[in-house]
Amino acid sequence: MSVAIIGGSGFIGTRLARRLAAAGIPFTIVDKARSGSYPAQGAVVDVRDRDALTAALGGASAIVHLAAEHRDDVRPRTLYDDVNVRGTEHVVAAAEANGIDTIVFTSSVAIYGFAAPDTDESGPIAPFNDYGRTKAAAEEVLRAWQVRDAARRTLAVIRPTVVFGEGNRGNVYNLLHQIAGGRFVMIGAGHNVKSMAYVENVAALLEAALAWAPGLHVYNYIDKPDMDTGTLVRLARSELGRGSGLGPRLPYRVGYVLGLAADGVARLTRRRFPISAIRVRKFAATTQFATSIAATGFHPPIGLEEALRRTIRHEFVEPSEPAQLFFSE
Repeated sequence: MSVAIIGGSGFIGTRLARRLAAAGIPFTIVDKARSGSYPAQGAVVDVRDRDALTAALGGASAIVHLAAEHRDDVRPRTLYDDVNVRGTEHVVAAAEANGIDTIVFTSSVAIYGFAAPDTDESGPIAPFNDYGRTKAAAEEVLRAWQVRDAARRTLAVIRPTVVFGEGNRGNVYNLLHQIAGGRFVMIGAGHNVKSMAYVENVAALLEAALAWAPGLHVYNYIDKPDMDTGTLVRLARSELGRGSGLGPRLPYRVGYVLGLAADGVARLTRRRFPISAIRVRKFAATTQFATSIAATGFHPPIGLEEALRRTIRHEFVEPSEPAQLFFSE
């Protein structure tokens, strides 16, 4: 097997590449930015360039498709469709041109929108933003590809919840960073449940999916058991020596009004602020998902609580100069 990791210079892709290297599986990183960890094993290609993508995938026998526009503030908004949907159409065309019959695709639980607690893979598709909408559309492009030769083609669609881990500068890191610096103010009661996924576990699942049999495989990915926000904050405060409890708190309504005010100032000044109405809403919402991944026999290598402790220790307790940082929502 030779694996092409499209979007492999990013957070999840770099972890996956590390696992493939350790297993002796040949891989190529195909990304619009050269990999900071594996610069010699890559091709600098934008998924919007179908011809270049087709050439870059020559010799590959499997694809892991990670490339996406995902932040809340992408401009112009047409990039979501250009990259996430039409870029996936180009991936499919390149796979067909090169006779590749295995694609592992990282979608997202964002396709469910503000879903009911414990939504599983059969949940209604109701995205609330362009990222979720275009991820759902990309899934349909890939399903059509698999159906065209269903007996031979393997399509694994993995829908992770929020992914965290060492080196990431996304929402989980931002929360931990605020707690570590004594700047965190809890918004709401903290009873809302947050499903999370550790990057090493996600990478391990993507690696395992490369060996799945022909057919369509669709799974949410969450590290269980889930934590509510209050439990997460208490764990972080304890690990960071900030004491027990939740620390300073604001009622949800007050926090949401502050987010709306920050949005207004941002529009006037064209500056970005760490607080916004959508971020307050997302922080205080329950985002709890179910998964049937255990049916595949996959077992995550690291438990959720240990993954959080590892991340906190790496970033704040025993920090070292990072080899590479990855910025996301």
